[in-house]
Amino acid sequence: MKFNLVDKVIEQTEQRIVTVKAVTIAEEYLQDHFPTYPVLPGVLMIEALVQAARQMLTPVSGDPRLVLGEVRALRYGSFVRPGEALKVEVSLVSQEDGRYNCKGVGYVLRPGEDSRAAEPPTAVSGRFSLRPIRAAS
Repeated sequence: MKFNLVDKVIEQTEQRIVTVKAVTIAEEYLQDHFPTYPVLPGVLMIEALVQAARQMLTPVSGDPRLVLGEVRALRYGSFVRPGEALKVEVSLVSQEDGRYNCKGVGYVLRPGEDSRAAEPPTAVSGRFSLRPIRAAS
């Protein structure tokens, strides 16, 4: 099963990308997570960071099949509920030996809140690396 966790790209350079994923009650994974209190699963928040980074790095690396190599200093904050959105900001920190080291943050955008006011609540943050897929030996 493949989840598309990038609905819209707001800004993109070779070093930074900002995307948005709107979370709706129609999302299949919300039916089980959790039935009486649906929230975006934490693992899909990480996947949203990875998908954004992959989109940012594909023009640089020439390889659209970059995969998650490592996650460090991961923190979760606020829940992302149906009707809200996850705003993802990913920056390229360094590149070494074919690995792309990134830093990412996902913010909760709630309807009716002024996004220009205070910084929105953080849903997820951390550092991670993407690497080329390895062929089976």
